[in-house]
Amino acid sequence: MTGRLFAPQALRELRQASVWIAKDNRGAADALLAAALRAAQQLAEKPQLGRVRLDLAPERFRFWALRGFPYLLVYDAEVQPARIIRIVHMARDLPVVLRDLDH
Repeated sequence: MTGRLFAPQALRELRQASVWIAKDNRGAADALLAAALRAAQQLAEKPQLGRVRLDLAPERFRFWALRGFPYLLVYDAEVQPARIIRIVHMARDLPVVLRDLDH
């Protein structure tokens, strides 16, 4: 089911974040993976939970802050189930990082 919930780019970004965090704290890296999976499952069931950010993306894309971590899940709320398309650190320049989303 993970492949249906996460686009390939989101999986790469999640893996990269996990590897980076694991260098200092393997438990925190595991917690990040678990939190992302829980959030993806929750958003698949209730895709309207996330925030619309028209300054960053069209309305079909929503944003969900990953509790306990400085990451945003960017997902397409119009597909079934909702699909995480990006996992982005909040400190990044979001307009630049997300400029490739359909506008």
